[in-house]
Amino acid sequence: MTPLVVGQLLSPEYSLGLVALSFLISFAGSLVALICAGRMVNADGKPNLALVACAAVALGGIGIWSMHFIGMLAYRLPVAISYNLPLTIVSLVAAILISGIALYLAGGRRKFSKPGWAAGSLLAGLGVCVMHYMGMFAMNMRASMEFDMGTVVLSVVIAITAAAAALWLAFNLRKLSHQIAAAAVMGVAVCTMHYVGMTAASMICATPTVRINSP
Repeated sequence: MTPLVVGQLLSPEYSLGLVALSFLISFAGSLVALICAGRMVNADGKPNLALVACAAVALGGIGIWSMHFIGMLAYRLPVAISYNLPLTIVSLVAAILISGIALYLAGGRRKFSKPGWAAGSLLAGLGVCVMHYMGMFAMNMRASMEFDMGTVVLSVVIAITAAAAALWLAFNLRKLSHQIAAAAVMGVAVCTMHYVGMTAASMICATPTVRINSP
């Protein structure tokens, strides 16, 4: 096996099967979130907290976080990678809480609110980025990360735009066929943010080691 030297730029590869699975997971979570969001305000105008929680878990826990972590597993480097469990758990909880708050701001009080939608979009977009980069820093490996800030900013813009689209669609579409199409769009948007965010990082070998052959 080829040895790696300190300072060497590591070239990542992706498992295309896991990349495809990450999109399917994001699509499924987004679809459930859309369906729940459309029903989370009762006829009396009060939020159904059970459906708010369901939408938050579906969007944040499945559509965003699970997609992100499967995408991380799809990312292969010629060095071994493990994950910091506490940081990984914190990123999951953060994704669910932020999604729930954003959904509530946008339409969980009485009806869809444009100011709430704007605030929720900003919160959710920034929250997705925090979750994403927290997940990257949870990587334990014999390599250091250097970030291209232009690409990081692009990933933030994509995240906020995707969040705005997701929240608008969640409260303005009712037909199942439209929700399915919207979930596909959301899945593409979430995946785009993730994989653009991954390209922002250059992995530099930090200790002499032996190249790991990708499975």
